[in-house]
Amino acid sequence: MFINYLQSLPAAIAQGMIWGILAIGVYITFRMLDIADLTVDGSICTGAAVCAVMLLSGQPMWLALIAATAAGMLTGLVTGIFHTFMGIPAILAGILTQLILWTVNLKIMGSANRALPATKLNLLVARIDLYRSIFILILFVFFIVALLYAFFGTEFGASIRATGANLNMSRAQGINTNFTKIFGLVLSNGLVALSGALLAQYQGNSDINMGKGAIVIGLAAVIIGEALFGWMSRNNFAIKLFTVVLGGIVYYIVYSTVIYLGLDADYLKMLSALLVALFLAIPYWKKKYFSSAVNAEKRALKAEAKANKKAEKKDKKEVA
Repeated sequence: MFINYLQSLPAAIAQGMIWGILAIGVYITFRMLDIADLTVDGSICTGAAVCAVMLLSGQPMWLALIAATAAGMLTGLVTGIFHTFMGIPAILAGILTQLILWTVNLKIMGSANRALPATKLNLLVARIDLYRSIFILILFVFFIVALLYAFFGTEFGASIRATGANLNMSRAQGINTNFTKIFGLVLSNGLVALSGALLAQYQGNSDINMGKGAIVIGLAAVIIGEALFGWMSRNNFAIKLFTVVLGGIVYYIVYSTVIYLGLDADYLKMLSALLVALFLAIPYWKKKYFSSAVNAEKRALKAEAKANKKAEKKDKKEVA
């Protein structure tokens, strides 16, 4: 029934915001540093594993979240060292860290899955208290965006953005681009791990497989947000970050719609990949077929062709 679909939307919004925090981390590496960081598939699980183990051992919630974020930052540091100090390409460095994290995450949890029962633990977000969870997640998103907006407005934050915009020029200006890359990866994976910690609480367990395809979802959120809401954020960095979170919410609403329509669950990964491919293509199509520069060039070519035809006719008349 359609009412059941409407009732499922708050859950999609909550999950969308959790993955939106991850997408902000992906945005930092993918858009600002121009690095496709595949560490994400492992660091989200690291954050979930650390948070789960600490909560089950009786540690306070705030300490579990801080520890999860710090663990994620360490994973970004490893990738950064692989990439800068050891000269390994960024994509391969992320894959290597991701492989290492599979073992690390298993050792942290002690098993492939750790349950987090909401009835026994004082969880920050949980499915059984959905509207409270949404409110807390909104506060998290605003707090993270405010911190990042302030940070990237500083001189050091601007140097990270400059590194991704023009690496050679940044070096010429005296910026230590290796350090800015490492810091960007550390910051990104810290946010990803925080998202993993919140996701583990929300879904009630930390699973070794929870990170599979996380980079695809993160990229989908970034690209969907830019494609649908980019017009709002042309001159404001904070709004750009909010559009990334909105992209995550849209992604999960689409996901919920597909499930509601009864599509075979085996097709969901393929749908995610196709959705990302489609939204990646939209900016290219707009630039190639609909931009004012392209249209002006087409008009100029048509005018030139008409002028050539007139000149040919004139020449023929003169010869005759």
